[in-house]
Amino acid sequence: MNNSTPATANGNDNRKCKGDRSPCSPSRVLHLRKIPSDVTEAEVISLGLPFGKVTNLLMLKGKSQAFLEMASEEAAVNMVNYYTPVTPHLRSQPVYIQYSNHRELKTDNLPNQARTQAALQAVNAMQSGSLAITGAFATEVGFLPGQGSVLRIIVENLFYPVTLEVLYQIFSKFGTVLKIITFTKNNQFQVLLQYADPMNAHYAKMALDGQNVYNACCTLRIDFSKLTSLNVKYNNDKSRDFTRLDLPSGDGQPSLDPTMAAAFGTPGIISSPYSGPAGFAPAIGFPQAANLSVPAVPGALGPLGMPTSVVSGRMTIPGVTGVPGNSVLLVSNLNSEVITPHGLFILFGVYGDVHRVKIMFNKKENALVQMADATQAQLAMSHLNGQRLYGKILRATLSKYQTVQLPREGQEDQGLTKDYSNSPLHRFKKPGSKNFQNIFPPSATLHLSNIPPSVTVDDLKNLFAGTGSTVKAFKFFQKDRKMALIQLGSVEEAVHALIELHNHDLGEKHHLRVSFSKSAI
Repeated sequence: MNNSTPATANGNDNRKCKGDRSPCSPSRVLHLRKIPSDVTEAEVISLGLPFGKVTNLLMLKGKSQAFLEMASEEAAVNMVNYYTPVTPHLRSQPVYIQYSNHRELKTDNLPNQARTQAALQAVNAMQSGSLAITGAFATEVGFLPGQGSVLRIIVENLFYPVTLEVLYQIFSKFGTVLKIITFTKNNQFQVLLQYADPMNAHYAKMALDGQNVYNACCTLRIDFSKLTSLNVKYNNDKSRDFTRLDLPSGDGQPSLDPTMAAAFGTPGIISSPYSGPAGFAPAIGFPQAANLSVPAVPGALGPLGMPTSVVSGRMTIPGVTGVPGNSVLLVSNLNSEVITPHGLFILFGVYGDVHRVKIMFNKKENALVQMADATQAQLAMSHLNGQRLYGKILRATLSKYQTVQLPREGQEDQGLTKDYSNSPLHRFKKPGSKNFQNIFPPSATLHLSNIPPSVTVDDLKNLFAGTGSTVKAFKFFQKDRKMALIQLGSVEEAVHALIELHNHDLGEKHHLRVSFSKSAI
């Protein structure tokens, strides 16, 4: 800490950052205020854990303050963005978080750091998967043996339907969600949710118990379930198993009827909140909302950062928002052997107009994708985060960068940065274009259009089989033979085929248009 005493360090922070939500420049060191006097090191560390590794901590109990150092600035930025609309609580007291003006914590020569270092080591050991929790630490965090990875959640004050998609978005911030089952019992809306790891369940319970999903309603009451694993039979709007995309939908899947669709805006955009592994278009049928007049929907941002503007269908996902209003996405976990700027341009172009793409020169599994505006960036992120692409689960979050820089003259780039701002392939250039109404999550069925009369069923089947896809079904539209639906073996196959064949030259000056369909054949 520049060897200044904690007191002066603290004074600097207060001088620099006025108010609770100071616009200090990002730092991986965070300054926490109003922490309860009886709080433990482990509890303070737990606030940072969902966002990445915590590398240091300095507690100033006499001043009810602490400094928390994250392993990366990106983790710190995600943490501050998450806790801006959602004030975190320790021991039921609100805690305020802002960036510190220190770039790192130097605590080696300070007394009483042994406890902190022990807590950090224990937490990081747990997070890296070795669950040898020391007894003292287990009691300190309140993590009891036998607490499993399944949470039971009751949603109180359900004035507005909480969909499975919304639950997935909130809870996946704390780890990999494997399965969700929703049901109504004793007139209460209840949820069983299974994480990949008991620690994820523990952090989620600590952070979310007692929080509201929407403003002043839909309060989460969270406990550990006695079940060790969930058995999901159907993938639909009531239950979902994210590890099995092959499950049937059962018959309990109401689709959005036209009157409801009109009430909630275009059906094409209403299905955008879904950010899971998009194996199926979410059926966001609002059974409880059938008698809900739209003005009654609370319009304010809920404490969990879930806007209730389902009409526009844009969900901000807490914790993955970089700069609000940012149009640049950070796309990670890509298959660096196969991915190209053009492939990302075509895929992200389904959800908005892509202006620039940059695959990182030194880390080719990461890329930046710049969309035309922030709404399109949110839309692309909510549909593509969690989608399988070339054998890997794609991750998309908002970037801290506001624009994608083009390489300077003579700078080595290997063609990894491309400017598409003047591309003729943009789908959303025309205001009010019909394409805005036909935005759907990735699906195994593709909608084809602009087919010339000479092209036959077999021509198209062979074309798609050539991309390595299994063609399961095909049909031309009865009224308009320029359009067709083709069903492939999986969502991932359809994503690959769309990237390869959108704008494919079919001859007679016809270029094939490919998009995801909401219909099955």
